[in-house]
Amino acid sequence: MRIVLLNGKQKELIKNFKNENELSWKQLSNLLHIKEGRLKAYHENTSLIPESIYQILDPERKYKKYILEKKKEGWGKIKGGKNSKGNTKTIFFPKNSEELAEFYGIMLGDGNLIKKKSYRIGTYAVRIVGDSRFDKKYLVEYVFHLIKGLFVIEPRIIKRKRERAISVEAYGIELVNFLETKGFKPGNKIKNKLRIPKWIKQNKTYLKSCIRGLFDTDGSVYKLTNQNTYQINFKNYNYGLLKDVRESLLEIGINCSKISKGNSIYITKKAEIARFFKLIGFSNSKHFNKIKMWNLDNSPIV
Repeated sequence: MRIVLLNGKQKELIKNFKNENELSWKQLSNLLHIKEGRLKAYHENTSLIPESIYQILDPERKYKKYILEKKKEGWGKIKGGKNSKGNTKTIFFPKNSEELAEFYGIMLGDGNLIKKKSYRIGTYAVRIVGDSRFDKKYLVEYVFHLIKGLFVIEPRIIKRKRERAISVEAYGIELVNFLETKGFKPGNKIKNKLRIPKWIKQNKTYLKSCIRGLFDTDGSVYKLTNQNTYQINFKNYNYGLLKDVRESLLEIGINCSKISKGNSIYITKKAEIARFFKLIGFSNSKHFNKIKMWNLDNSPIV
C-alpha cells in the first residue's frame, strides 16, 4: 500500500526522522533498504511512500491523523517527466493486445525510451519522431490516439520546424517502467540490440500488428525506376531486428528478399505485395495511399 499524507507532511515526516536520528541521506536510505535516489524522491514528494516505510518513519503514529488515504501498489499515479507541470497522471497498464503490439513495433522503428535520473528530477519519456512533411497525419491522427487509448494519458505533439521534425511524446516513470517490463530498454536501440519480444513472436496476430508498426515507421513504398511495378522496403541498422522481421514475414506467409546491404529487406513480387497489404497493411497513410492506387493489374483502384 502507498500512503497519501496531507500536503507537505510526507516531506516533514522524512526530514524530522532524519534530523532526530542524526542520519545522513545515505544512512537513512540504508536503514530503509532503498536507494538514495528513491529516498530523495519520497522527500521531494514526487512519489508516495510505501506503508512499510511509513511504519519505520512514524513508529508512534504521530502522523496518522494526516493520512488522507491508502492506495494499492500499481495504482499508477505518478509525477510527470521533465516537462511536467507537477500534476499527477493516472497510467493504465494494458494487457497484451494487437494495439500494444503495434505500438511496440512503432517504438522499435521511430520510438525512443528516455530514462534519465538526477538528484531532484528525472526525465522519463516515450518519444516517437517523424518527418513533419510526411508523417504529421500519422503521428497526430493515429499514434497520438493509440497511446492515449492504451495508457489513458494525454500525449503531447512537439513540432520542430527547423529540423522538419514532429514527435508524439508521453511522460511518466511508470510508463517507462512498464515498457521496460515488456522488453523495451531505454537509450540507444541499436546498442541495446532490441528485438521483437517473445510475447509478440508467440502470437501471430500480435506479430502482424508489430510488423505493421515497424513498416509504418521504417518502411517505404515506391515505384521502381523505369518499371511498371512497386516495391516495399524495410530499412533498419539493427541486424538482429532485421532478422526478426524477415523471419516473421516468412512465418506469416509473405516471401521477401534476404537481408541486403546489411540494412534492408525488400518485397517486390506483385503477389507478395498484395499478400502484405491483405495480411498486415499500413496505418500510415503515406504508405497506404501509394499501395491503394496500385493493384495486381496495375490499374487504379476506384
